[in-house]
Amino acid sequence: MSGPLLDQVTSVKVKLGVLVAVSVTVAAVVAAVGASSDVPFWLSIPVTVALALGVTQLLAVGMTSPLREMTAAARDMARGDYSGRVTATSNDEVGELARAFNRMAEDLAAVDRQRRELVANVSHELRTPLAALCAVLENLVDGVAEPDPVALRTALDQAERLSALASDLLDLARVDAGEAPLATATVPVRELLDRGVAEARVTGREVTYDVQVTPDALTAEADPARLHQLVANLLDNASRHSPPGGRVTVVAASTPTGWRLEVADDGPGVPAADRDRVFERFGTLSDAEGGGGTGLGLAIARWVSDLHGGSIHFVDPEPSRNGARVRVDLPRDPRRPSPTTPPQEPVVTHAVPAPPVRELTPAPAASVAPHPSALDLMFGRFWPDAVPGNLRVVLASLAVGLLAAVALPYRDSGVGSAAVLLAAGGVVLGFSVHRRSPFTLACAALCALLALTVVVRDADWIVLLCLFAGGAVCMAGVVHGRTVPAFVIAGIAWPLSGLRGLPWLGRSLRRVGALNASAAALRTVVWSLLALLVFGLLFASADAVFAEWAGAVVPDLELESFVLRSFVTVAVGGMVLAAAYLALNPPDVDTETTPARPVAHRYEWLAPVLLVDAVFVVFLVAQATVIFGGHDYLERTTGLTYADYVHQGFGQLTVATGLTLLVVWAAARKAPRATAADLAWLRGALGLLCALTLVVVVSALHRMHVYQEAYGFTRLRLLVDVFEGWLGLLVLAVMATGVTLRAAWLPRAALLSGAGLLLALAAINPDAWIAQHNVDRYAETGKVDWNYLRGLSDDAVPVLAGLPADDATCALAGRRPADDDWLAWNLGRHRAADHLGEVGQPDARCFQDS
Repeated sequence: MSGPLLDQVTSVKVKLGVLVAVSVTVAAVVAAVGASSDVPFWLSIPVTVALALGVTQLLAVGMTSPLREMTAAARDMARGDYSGRVTATSNDEVGELARAFNRMAEDLAAVDRQRRELVANVSHELRTPLAALCAVLENLVDGVAEPDPVALRTALDQAERLSALASDLLDLARVDAGEAPLATATVPVRELLDRGVAEARVTGREVTYDVQVTPDALTAEADPARLHQLVANLLDNASRHSPPGGRVTVVAASTPTGWRLEVADDGPGVPAADRDRVFERFGTLSDAEGGGGTGLGLAIARWVSDLHGGSIHFVDPEPSRNGARVRVDLPRDPRRPSPTTPPQEPVVTHAVPAPPVRELTPAPAASVAPHPSALDLMFGRFWPDAVPGNLRVVLASLAVGLLAAVALPYRDSGVGSAAVLLAAGGVVLGFSVHRRSPFTLACAALCALLALTVVVRDADWIVLLCLFAGGAVCMAGVVHGRTVPAFVIAGIAWPLSGLRGLPWLGRSLRRVGALNASAAALRTVVWSLLALLVFGLLFASADAVFAEWAGAVVPDLELESFVLRSFVTVAVGGMVLAAAYLALNPPDVDTETTPARPVAHRYEWLAPVLLVDAVFVVFLVAQATVIFGGHDYLERTTGLTYADYVHQGFGQLTVATGLTLLVVWAAARKAPRATAADLAWLRGALGLLCALTLVVVVSALHRMHVYQEAYGFTRLRLLVDVFEGWLGLLVLAVMATGVTLRAAWLPRAALLSGAGLLLALAAINPDAWIAQHNVDRYAETGKVDWNYLRGLSDDAVPVLAGLPADDATCALAGRRPADDDWLAWNLGRHRAADHLGEVGQPDARCFQDS
């Protein structure tokens, strides 16, 4: 059920109200604390939401689990398994429903057991007289025995036994169907018992009967037929178990509340442990125990007594006798069944008490399949949650969060940022189920190199792109994706894992109480921290150098700093924990898809592809015309300068390159490959399209180069150049797949090559490259955008410092050397500091376009 904090609440409405109130209060307090401590909005919002969800999960854990357990148990019951029970710990309406469900399950299990026993016992009881009857008849038919009175008497006895069994079963069937109404009348008890004894004597058993009625004129309000059936069954049972010459005593007497009937015999008696069992259907004892008969007589007798509102049970025999003694207590006014409810076989005082409701004790998730939760129903088979809790993952993620709280706040990116990223990647890789896969290891190595850009580069744009690419590669590696949709799903699954992993987080936190060495570990941590604090303070007060080192490592713990670092801990630790859960329990991203059905006719795919080829050919002819016609022809024809012409078409060519890849993908899926001619047309048409696309890629890159020479070099133009080059690389890869017609490796190659190109771009120091080309252009043309150069990062400072003094002042105006500690050390800023010591004041021309 719900957590122990809410188990004592007796109303679901109140419990939900408390849950909402506490969650809203926590969210409001966290948001207010963050706002008062100047925590950035983009950081406070996700942390507030995460903490509110955590509190909700803590308070509401298991609140609806009984309903899910009931659903699972009901499905098991539909299959005939009645052993399932529901965990019920709370006192609200759901808890009461769970306990009622458990009682119902116990009753259904008992009914099912009785049904199975009934079938088995009826089969057994029918088999014995049938086998005997068949043996007698076979002997008569084969001439082994003569049809004398003895043989016929034997056959008749077996037939009568079958008839009695059928009559008893019919009576019980009427009981179960509610077709046994109670028709009461005044019954003279003496007459009833005398008639029963007379019928019992007909059986020919060598016993005597002693009937005693007190008072002699005793009468009872009862159903005469049912009461006669009770007496007959008791007398038959007593006479059967009495030895030859034995005595059956029948005593009826008035009581303050009604009247009592006792039947005693001289037989072996009934052991005290079996006195309740003999009243069950087919509850007869073995012959050694004094059993015999069909096992239904006493069950019918109990039903008759219950129908009259009385009770029946075995009691100890009188001191001077041995044997069994049955006592029946009946009221003056028999109980009538409710007219709206069919009569059922009631539970009476002599019945075996039902065992207490057994509530399911939660077992470790590793050994017991959990019941489907709301999140299980939400994510379905795509992302099952079958992994056991793992406290080490939580602690490792928390450690990374604490490291981030120490290294990140109030510092620029540098060594501390790289340490946090590498630690986070190590945690994710260490707990990944695919950590030994070559693809996952390659992704991990590439992610580590991309993370190091925060140390070597100061340009935020390339660092952010590398971190984004590293995150994408990391997620693709941990889920072991193979297709483009798998990579997209992996990226979406990272934030969703914060929601999907909530049940797993609860299982992990519950393992804290299961640690055998938790007390020892806690003592170790406390003593270690105490020793570190005492000796650290002593050495810091004794040595100034040690104090400086300690100040660089130990963060400032003022209130605002503490709040900000707390938010960073939760944010970074939560992101690492979500990624670690994704690595520990990746979703099924590469689901089986229905293969594409090839078209029936070749022209259905070939005609569109050939038309696209023709359009490409016409475009390339137009390009050749411009090249051979010269700029004058271009201006006469279009009225555009060549720089404007190449700028106008670059974006469209990039889009055309991307669309070409989609055309190749669609055609390859739809083209039939049944014959050699089909393969030849496929390779020829798509190979020609790829070759023409490569020419378009070269044209696009040439256009961008011309435009940059005319208008200058910028980050965006350089990035677009790299993107277009990556598309060209993909086209080459597609052409390679056309040889073998196997492209399973292509998505992974595209992902790794794209991230690799970003890493290469970071390696060439893009801001310095842009600055150098703009400086070269300035030296050749005298044109430069000083405002843009001043906006470049410190990575470009060594290049800009090489300008003449006046020009260097314009390019470096407003810059100051970075005052970084060792956690914020960055290669780009470190190199720039050597050139920013003496920067003069810029003049007016530095703020004019030239």
